[in-house]
Amino acid sequence: MIPLSEKLRPRNLDEIVGQDHLTGTNGLIRKIINNKRPLSLLFYGPAGCGKTTLAKIYAQSFNLENITLSAIFTSITEIKKIITESKNSPLLSRQIIIFIDEIHRFNKTQQDVFLPFLEDGSIILIGATTENPSFNINQALLSRLRVLTLNNLDKESLNEILNKFEKTNKDITLTEKAKELLLKISHGDARFLLNSLETMSNIKSNKPIEPKDLIEVIQRKAPIYDNNKDQHFNLISAFHKSIRGSDPDAALYWLSRMLIGGEDPLYIIRRLIRISSEDIGLADTSVLSLCINTYQAYNILGSPEGELAIAQATIYLALCPKSNSSYLAFNKAKDLATKTHHLSPPTSIIKNIAYLNNNKDQESYIYDHDTKHCFSGQNYFPNELDRQSFYIPVERGMEREMKKRLNYFISLRSKLPSNE
Repeated sequence: MIPLSEKLRPRNLDEIVGQDHLTGTNGLIRKIINNKRPLSLLFYGPAGCGKTTLAKIYAQSFNLENITLSAIFTSITEIKKIITESKNSPLLSRQIIIFIDEIHRFNKTQQDVFLPFLEDGSIILIGATTENPSFNINQALLSRLRVLTLNNLDKESLNEILNKFEKTNKDITLTEKAKELLLKISHGDARFLLNSLETMSNIKSNKPIEPKDLIEVIQRKAPIYDNNKDQHFNLISAFHKSIRGSDPDAALYWLSRMLIGGEDPLYIIRRLIRISSEDIGLADTSVLSLCINTYQAYNILGSPEGELAIAQATIYLALCPKSNSSYLAFNKAKDLATKTHHLSPPTSIIKNIAYLNNNKDQESYIYDHDTKHCFSGQNYFPNELDRQSFYIPVERGMEREMKKRLNYFISLRSKLPSNE
């Protein structure tokens, strides 16, 4: 029996919904097809947005042999054999189009197999992936593909698919509220929508399906989340940037998305610890202790009770004064240290160096506690380096005090005889 998703699959560009930026009158795909010169493409987008359908329509639009394969079921050895045989065949000696669905399933070394065939023009490669191409596609291969991003389907697009189903299937009827609920829980995924409709079609009903009937028949779409792929990094990044942007509500939303999706709460707390140093730093020195205490609290309580401590820390960090001055200063220092790692400390601060060299004229170390203001102002950088200024405090939070202290010592140093 042919699945509903296959029965209703669009057969041409005009039937595709929700991707007008590619398939509309001025869409790039339509322009390439009209130009009759196929390009190697990579379709990137979320599940159920129409990547495979669009790729197949594109491949079939040219007067070339085209082959559809899936990285899940096809080995690299098989693909290489198919391409080699097509090159050596007198019937298929011209260029062919190969569509690889789920191309990210091949590791980056395996993806290298396509490079020589793309270089010599043997194939036009079309790929489809739900994973970020920058992370999951070999850069050498990526540079030879045009990446096209597909959008999640909006409510209007899903409604068009639902209307198409209703015109061809009279066995079931959904009330308006049931339709509204189905469109909502599909979350832009046409495949989920069609699979849900197909499930309901197999259940005989003499009356219109209500929302409660819908929930009984189908399960709510599981949150899209993977523990080590794009969604994992996308959500933790959104969480981090919401805190950096002082938006506690957005930060709580992304925190909830991650926890609902099954993210390890300790991973989230480790990111909070990082944020406390990278984005808040000396503007509020209490946040590092707060985050470490949150880590301990969660280890004691576990879920769900310990998640409240994470939420509390999230709100506090989002509303803290922000400063990345420590982060910037450390990076500047590391950069200079990398370039000048061969330089030695000044001899005055190396223990017993003057005694060992028996050089009475050599500058000796000054014990700061024996000086006025407990500040000698002596040089601590290598003699070959000018004095550096890495740390530049901001006028926010506790760092205002740090700025006063820094300026105080700069002022004292400027008054020393050697600096006049």
